[in-house]
Amino acid sequence: MASLQQSTLKTDVSTELLIDHIVQIHASVCKLESLTPSKQVNTLLTHLVKLCIPPSSIDITALPKETQLIRQSLITLCGKAEGLLELEFSTFLSKLPQPLDSLNLFPYYGNYVKLANLEYRILSDNGVVQPKKVAFIGSGPLPLSTLILATHHMKSTCFDNFDIDEAANAAARQLVASDNELQRRVKFHTQNVMEVRDKLGKYDCIFLAALVGMNKEEKVEILGHVRKYMKEGGNLIVRSVKGARAFLYPVVEEEALLGFEVLTTFHPTNEVINSIILARKPVV
Repeated sequence: MASLQQSTLKTDVSTELLIDHIVQIHASVCKLESLTPSKQVNTLLTHLVKLCIPPSSIDITALPKETQLIRQSLITLCGKAEGLLELEFSTFLSKLPQPLDSLNLFPYYGNYVKLANLEYRILSDNGVVQPKKVAFIGSGPLPLSTLILATHHMKSTCFDNFDIDEAANAAARQLVASDNELQRRVKFHTQNVMEVRDKLGKYDCIFLAALVGMNKEEKVEILGHVRKYMKEGGNLIVRSVKGARAFLYPVVEEEALLGFEVLTTFHPTNEVINSIILARKPVV
């Protein structure tokens, strides 16, 4: 995977000082009346991301209980803020004449492009080039990963996107409705993945969004369910994090992938926050 190595971001912030800063930001975020997009929300969360992105030797599992609770709270708060930001932009874009031509107006669009490029390259390196059917679990109101993959990498692939929030799916459908060809290949389903069973066996590749399963126990349960029903030889892309980035998203631990063959794990060291795990259900 040497070809995937990115430029390293450096930091001199000690673990103790880093945690102090994160705790202060958490306290400030908790005082906000709303997490809807605003200058104050953006400033606080941008500061948090900048603190957490540089490579860190921090051992999340060794943190005291109080810090663990703050970490879990931050993941929940960041997830809510992210969802509200995506919904606002999805609604705004849908009002434009050609919304899919303006996706780059979303402030983190470039990061999604880099993440999709990495994921597709990892899949290609492991023999998955143009899968016929893909599922994306946890697609949200602004399904950038699906849209980038469908338009730039998997140009004949059919995508089924699953989200528990009908409002998110309605916003996503409105975006895709502007492109007849894409609308034919990209569908949205309001369903909890734990209720999806036999249908999971139809997909050549399944993507699991970082915020599907907010803690260790949920991740283990969801991944066990997906493994049970996905087809043998099917591929699974799981998004995780490493180091201080674990204050932003849940970590997918090794025991959550029991029963899978882990083919590749890649930890970006640039502005792409999520680590990428490619796993495969063994053929018995």
